[in-house]
Amino acid sequence: MKKVLVVILLSIPSFMNAQSEREVAYFASGCFWCVEAIYESINGVEEAVSGYAGGHDLNPTYEKIGTGSTGHAETVAVYYNPKKVSFQALVDAFFASHDPTTVNGQYPDFGTQYRSIAFYQTDTEKQAIQNTIDKLNKEKYNGKIVTEVKKFDLFYKAEEHHQNFEKRNPNNPYVRSVSIPRLNRFKKSCPLLLKKE
Repeated sequence: MKKVLVVILLSIPSFMNAQSEREVAYFASGCFWCVEAIYESINGVEEAVSGYAGGHDLNPTYEKIGTGSTGHAETVAVYYNPKKVSFQALVDAFFASHDPTTVNGQYPDFGTQYRSIAFYQTDTEKQAIQNTIDKLNKEKYNGKIVTEVKKFDLFYKAEEHHQNFEKRNPNNPYVRSVSIPRLNRFKKSCPLLLKKE
């Protein structure tokens, strides 16, 4: 029993502990390298972890979800301090950082694993997401948002080499041509959400 407890405790991210007031939200909006970097730029976000959610197979891998057969989307778990940033602000960042009208992808990545999903864990979160969609559909997108609003089930952390990929690989061609420009567009559109540099 003690060995099991130790394993469980070691699996908790280092920035969280039993006394922590941190919460976690889950979003999918294209390549998780991009999404992770966007959320890590937001004040109040402690960590963003790349992984897989929204599917039906157990223990998915990057190779498996790439086939579209597992139902998973590249998803980011966003660990945040609700005293510094609200769930609503994270939802706003989600919609401000991608095109929610694109079916199954964000340029240049397409396939069901790149679809737009806002996950909720409570009725309050579900309502916040739906209210935002209703407002954006009316004011900006003319009813064309295709984002799934999905009850959160399981999150599988992606392979280690996917974690903090943009930070660790600034000269990668994809990072330079896709991830960094996407991050910079987000920073320009939502300057009040950003961490102080």
